[in-house]
Amino acid sequence: MKNNSGHDMTGHSGHGAARPGGLSVSESGYTLELDATILPAGVQTVTFRVTGPDGQPVTDFVPEHDKELHLIAVRRDTTGFQHVHPTMDEKGTWSVEVALGPGAWRFFADVHPAGHEGTMTLGIDASVAGQYDPQPLSGDIRTAHVGEYTVALDGELVPGKASDLTLTVSRNGRPVTDLQPYLAAYGHLVALRVGDLGYLHVHPDGEPGDGVTEPGPEITFMAAAPSGGTYRLYLDFQHDGVVRTAEFTVRATDSHTTHSNAASPAASEHTSHHGHHEHH
Repeated sequence: MKNNSGHDMTGHSGHGAARPGGLSVSESGYTLELDATILPAGVQTVTFRVTGPDGQPVTDFVPEHDKELHLIAVRRDTTGFQHVHPTMDEKGTWSVEVALGPGAWRFFADVHPAGHEGTMTLGIDASVAGQYDPQPLSGDIRTAHVGEYTVALDGELVPGKASDLTLTVSRNGRPVTDLQPYLAAYGHLVALRVGDLGYLHVHPDGEPGDGVTEPGPEITFMAAAPSGGTYRLYLDFQHDGVVRTAEFTVRATDSHTTHSNAASPAASEHTSHHGHHEHH
């Protein structure tokens, strides 16, 4: 099955399929290797490589959504989410700066090695030294506040079935109708299953310049949950030259109960722990 942009929704792990990606450090002979899996806290340069079936670092990748590799870093309590794009040297070593708080972290590399049939998501754990202060996860959060921006989530994650998720962006109470393209789309959504951080990576229906897709205020995605349970959703969107990240918590069930877009008091408290952020 493909979405309206022609992206395959079933063929690759972690890309809208019923099977989550990122749960394995190795897949189809390709392995994610961090140079260090114990790291100090603070802004750090993380270096790594993707090795191929021959054991050598891969240096040839097919770009997906404008980049040869997408790296996601998130602490296992689902805080600290960062979506960054490392640079690769001639030997196949990637490097990028990330901000790390003490605790257990998961790194996801989203890649399409040349010669491989499609995109894969590899995942690896790292430990960051220091006093760990894990943050509690509250109930559904369907309205996110990012500075002057509010993003409301409508729709349901349904186990084993593709369904629409619509995110509506406003600024100071007014709809944003001039979103800027980011990674060849008006929005970029990552969903992680709470408990094991099973990874879903989906993109919206339509794309900039197709003559149909409007640059806001709504961004619609097609996604399928691999199972019931609670998921954390992270939306990257760009406006006024700044990429911002809005975060949500939803539960995937077979119920078609409609949820209000208003955040509950518990959700508001939770928002302070799982801070939304901007990328400058």
